[in-house]
Parts: sequence; C-alpha cells; structure tokens
Amino acid sequence: MKDFSRRSLMQTIAATVAISAAPLPALAKDETQQTASNLFVESNGIRYAYRRFGASDGIPLVFLMHFRGTMDSWDPAVVDPLAKRRPVILFSNAGIGLSGGEAPKSIEAMAGHVEAFLDALKLKTVDLLGFSIGGYIAQQVALDRPGLVRRLILVGTGPQGGEEMTHFSPEARAVISKAAGAAESLPIVFFAPSERSQTAARAFLSRLAARTAEREPQVTPKAAQAQIAALIAWGTPPEGNRYGRLAELKLPVLVVNGSHDIMIPTINSYILAQHLPDAKLIIYPDAGHGSLFQYHEDFVDEVSRFLQA
Repeated sequence: MKDFSRRSLMQTIAATVAISAAPLPALAKDETQQTASNLFVESNGIRYAYRRFGASDGIPLVFLMHFRGTMDSWDPAVVDPLAKRRPVILFSNAGIGLSGGEAPKSIEAMAGHVEAFLDALKLKTVDLLGFSIGGYIAQQVALDRPGLVRRLILVGTGPQGGEEMTHFSPEARAVISKAAGAAESLPIVFFAPSERSQTAARAFLSRLAARTAEREPQVTPKAAQAQIAALIAWGTPPEGNRYGRLAELKLPVLVVNGSHDIMIPTINSYILAQHLPDAKLIIYPDAGHGSLFQYHEDFVDEVSRFLQA
C-alpha cells in the first residue's frame, strides 16, 4: 500500500467509511488492561485493532502509543485508574500489532488512520493522550479535526520541526540498535540512570508482563522503519513560521515530560508550552522519556484533574 499524499488522505477521510457489518461491542466495564479483549473494526478496507473498556459514561480517552510500541506497552498503573472514571480506548495504528494494512511513512497518514478509526466507532468527541510519536499523531488529529478533539495530553513528545528531532540521540541510538525488541531498551531510554529511576523501571516492566493472553505481536522491522521515516519528516523544520501551527490548537493541552528525555529532548516540551495558546507543563525530576510510568500515581491525578476541569 502506498503512503497517502496529503490530498489523497483527505479524500479517503471524506469518503464513506466502510464499517464492518457486526455491531460495535458493549463497553467492558469490569475489564482492565490485563484482561480487556482485542476488538476489531474495519474502515476503508483496513482492519484496526483496539481495546475498549472502563466507565460507561464520559468522553472516551484514546491512547496513542510510542515508537515500536503496541497496546501491550501501556502501563496498567496508568490506564486502569483512568478507566475507573471514563471509557478508555487503546489503539494500534495501521501495520502495528494486530491491525491490518501497512505502517505509513508520515505522521499525516498515521493521523488519517486514527480519524478513520474514530469515525468507524461513530465517536463525535474524544480526548487524546499521545505519547512520543503518538503525541505527534495526536497534534495532527487535533489540527485536522478540531471539532473532534476536546482536550489533548502530550507526553514525551514535541512540535513539528522541534529541536534535535530528526534523529535519535547517541545514547538512544546505541540502545535501540542493540536491543532485540522494544522492551529490552525501555529501562535506559524511558528512565534516568539513577537507582531510584531504575527501580521504577523494574516495577514498570513487571507490570507490563502481567498480561499473558491475547498479546499483540511485536512491531515488525518494516513497520519500525516506516515509523522512523515519519519521525524524521515530522522533525524536519517546515518552511516559514516554525511553530506557527501550534497557535491553531486552541483547545486545553497538558504537556508532560521527564527532566532528561534522551528520545525527544525535553526542551521540546517547553517549546510546546510556550507556543500553545492554552497549555500546562509538568516536568518530572530524575525522569526520562517514560516519566508517566515512573510517576504513574501523580500522572493519573494530574490527568484526571485536567480532564475534569
């Protein structure tokens, strides 16, 4: 499947959404990240995998995952407490995990798949939580469909054309190139080198391993290369006003990062907060890219207050 051009992407989104004939399943109130079933919905010939569970009422909170991550990469200590107060939806983009199609090579195309998926679920209003590359995608969805996204949570991410975003840092590149899979690199790329942070990393990995059934396959090398191409393209400064499009995101935004992010430098979180019209910034100390997992209790409290405001 060829990567979407911007025009063909908009034409695809505008086209009639082909939804599978089966009715959407009822919300799984009592399920958790450990037990939630893998669900599927089809749109425009792509079969998307997702998990949907949590409270029966409220605006759904949709989670968009990091580079080389799947639905199994979400920390139950983050997802499950948030699901007690609102519906949550975990999503695998095209070509990732159990979703069909091929992983696109642009953030715009990845956002198009998110929009097609949400349309297939007939959702009119959502909150988005985007982590890392998921934060890039979340920004693009909010730009494309301002009436769809109510509030935005951007974690460990950056603006289009941000600082040092066309490449991985030497620290991150060394770890990623040696790791057999995404999980092997997490203690170093997601957490600080201090004993406190590494203790949190071990607890995080233990929580991720709790789910044993219906796990998604790891991201393929081909899909990872597509994601890298999208990362580089998004990180390249655009012509003209470098951060001009951030002014279009007039919705409330919560920006979160660790004090030393070696994947997407922390300075980019400051840039987001400076240029977004309505943003709150949280920087966690002695933390890296995965600060939301290290400080999961505080993060859940902050997100809950932000979404309820």
